[in-house]
Amino acid sequence: MKHPHFLLLLLFLSLALLFNDAGAQSSQADANSNTWKSPDDDILKVLHAPQLPRASVSPTGSHLLLTDRIQYPPLSELAGPMLKLAGIRVNPKNNYYHGQHGGTSPRIQRISDGKVTQIRIPDGAEVVETQWAADGQRFAMAVATKDGVDLWLGHISGKVEKVPDMRLNPLLDEPIRWLPDQERLLLRRIGDRGAVPRKPELPIGPKILEDAGASARSTYESRNLLETAYDDELFSYYTSCELVIYNTDTKTSRLVGPSATYMYGAPSPDGKYILAERLKKPWSHDVAWWRFANDAEVWDMDGKLVKKLYSQTVHTEVPVHGEIEGPRYIDWQATAASTLYWMEALDGGDPKKEVKHRDQLMRLAAPFDQKPELVFKAEHRIYSKAWCDKQGVLLLYQRDRMKRWRHVWKLDVDNGTAAPWLDWNEGDRYNNPGRPVYTVLENGQRAVRVDDNQIYFHGRGGTDKGDRPFLDSRNLETGEVERLFRSDKDKFEYFIALADQPSSFIISSESSNSVPNYHMCSYGEAIETEEGEGTRTISFVPITNFEDPCPELRGIDNKLVRYKRDDGVELSFKLLLPPGYKKGTRVPTVVYAYPLEYSSSETAGQVRGSSNRFIRLYGASHKYFLMRGYAVLDNTAMPMVGDPETVYDTFVPQLVSDAEAAVAKAIEIGVADPDRIGIIGHSHGGLMVANALAHTDLFCAGIARSGSYNKTNQPFGFQGERRSLFEATDSYIDCSPTFFAHQVNEPILIVHGADDSNPGTLSFQSEVFYEAVRGSGGTARLVMLPFEDHSYRARESIEHVLWEQLNWFDKHVKNREVEEGE
Repeated sequence: MKHPHFLLLLLFLSLALLFNDAGAQSSQADANSNTWKSPDDDILKVLHAPQLPRASVSPTGSHLLLTDRIQYPPLSELAGPMLKLAGIRVNPKNNYYHGQHGGTSPRIQRISDGKVTQIRIPDGAEVVETQWAADGQRFAMAVATKDGVDLWLGHISGKVEKVPDMRLNPLLDEPIRWLPDQERLLLRRIGDRGAVPRKPELPIGPKILEDAGASARSTYESRNLLETAYDDELFSYYTSCELVIYNTDTKTSRLVGPSATYMYGAPSPDGKYILAERLKKPWSHDVAWWRFANDAEVWDMDGKLVKKLYSQTVHTEVPVHGEIEGPRYIDWQATAASTLYWMEALDGGDPKKEVKHRDQLMRLAAPFDQKPELVFKAEHRIYSKAWCDKQGVLLLYQRDRMKRWRHVWKLDVDNGTAAPWLDWNEGDRYNNPGRPVYTVLENGQRAVRVDDNQIYFHGRGGTDKGDRPFLDSRNLETGEVERLFRSDKDKFEYFIALADQPSSFIISSESSNSVPNYHMCSYGEAIETEEGEGTRTISFVPITNFEDPCPELRGIDNKLVRYKRDDGVELSFKLLLPPGYKKGTRVPTVVYAYPLEYSSSETAGQVRGSSNRFIRLYGASHKYFLMRGYAVLDNTAMPMVGDPETVYDTFVPQLVSDAEAAVAKAIEIGVADPDRIGIIGHSHGGLMVANALAHTDLFCAGIARSGSYNKTNQPFGFQGERRSLFEATDSYIDCSPTFFAHQVNEPILIVHGADDSNPGTLSFQSEVFYEAVRGSGGTARLVMLPFEDHSYRARESIEHVLWEQLNWFDKHVKNREVEEGE
């Protein structure tokens, strides 16, 4: 007998096929409103206010390279030519990533005295990548124009020059790398590749898929895949490049790698070899480029083959949440002359297989004439490695998928020793040790900095009062930790980089009323402090003096509110109050959240974020409601607590409990008007909104953006769900609001990018959900944004979404008519 829910599923699939016809009729009455709208001028002023610049710190910590951000490109740019090629979207006009931007108006700022020197590049050009030389005096830039990406060389004096006839290919890999002598560059140059392939007038045949006896694979391999033979030609054309060596002193170049589709190319630390990985045909239509067949080779510096390391076939059957078989993540040891390291799965890449060891670490040293050597077998999956600048010391990061636990082992690869060094619950923000601080070696390699056997770690510093970032010194042998610096409890200050002076480092410092700016910090003598606080005296010297672009937002009050769920789980939200708010006044309220999964109630209840952040508004932010007199519950905790294997069995009941607790607290503290509360969310948060309206009466309206409303469309897992649809049918259906659309009796605004490439949130999901709500008698409005992806970028789109959101909640939340007895 068929499961009754599958009959509904068939119905909704039919609705998806019929939607364009049915929807066309229902939309005719509103045809005149199908034009771009903009919010009021005060909203537009904040939306288009200048944002703070991007900063690239020199390796010596003596200079900043600042560029201005490009905020919202015109829709005409998104509507321009775009190619979907094996997992990436390409702008064929300049051979760069479609819709992505660098920074404009580059300038150098000297940290010691704040002196700023402008860098002259053509008007409209953008710096999309900066690679500093190890001396911190020189840099190479990839500069994009409307026609292509070019190589520019610069000096901290402000002098820059374009290298003629050096058109770069930034697709698939970094286009610029310094060689160890720090005089030459390894570049990905576009050679003479002829004319762009011509599109055939007619397809050469149908699209055909066939398989037999295959296993499940991740749906996240299906973004922007190749579909036709013409796509194959385009992928070859736009990703092909030559590998060349350019001498910045003599201004000459020589070819070392003929034109091919290189996925990686890097010089050895001693400058004698090149590691080259290139993709090989035929191109797959089933997976993205990083799963394509590929060869890995070692060349000499003239491009002659020294060693063929391996040849990988296309990886079409990678298990869900699994890894490829064979070598992966191969690279040079940063602190050795020319030794390669890589990982290999011992479980066939299958995380569900029970094995003693999941991964092994392998190596092969020059002259590459021996068999690869086993270095270490890891109990869990290796996901990262970090070389220390102390010879032979490697930090190896592993993840226990079942327990959601992280482990760091310290290996001395020269002496053959290995020992566990750090471990923590990956959901535990309060005890996360942070990330190691890197330095740039004289040969340009990056390695973890070690001073007198001490490693520096920086992190977000979660506490029960909000994030307080830190800088720690951790003994490499004993693991003993000294907290050198911790953000002031009334500010949000975080580590940027080590500086060029002893015991000095650069931070960014901000508060709710002070603009983020860079400061030079120096730590001095040890002092007695409370546990967890910094143990050294700290002096601060301002570096930058950025000004507040939106002083009208400083009247927003921001504070942390903590409370409990009915089962005792600790929760929190950041309460944002509108400018001019009078204490004790109940106002319309907006709840913004994103559901997250946790293995324990202890980590689920931990506070996220900080109430000391400087409030800036970007894109179609929910925080714009503050400018219309609403209160906002920001980052409202919506934890799903339980066994990682089964947590989605209770997704809806936990979501209801989370929402009930948040609303009750907002009412209890005298802020929220219980008859005027709306809820908004994006992506997985959109699913949350739809379920909250279907299963509660807490909210009088909702806004769901780019959501996924029918999880049966991802039959082999979604988010943290590890089971298939066929193993957990009820769970998939129960958390899919499309099946409960008849229960959505509050108005819902559904927004989606019409070209969403996220496999879990393809655009048709919103179309079907809208039709299901509308057809069940509910109040719904569907806004499909042309040319937009999962997140919205174009100026017209952002302005229109803000207009839709503000008008929707003004009508259905702030100004709604409350019926007697409601």
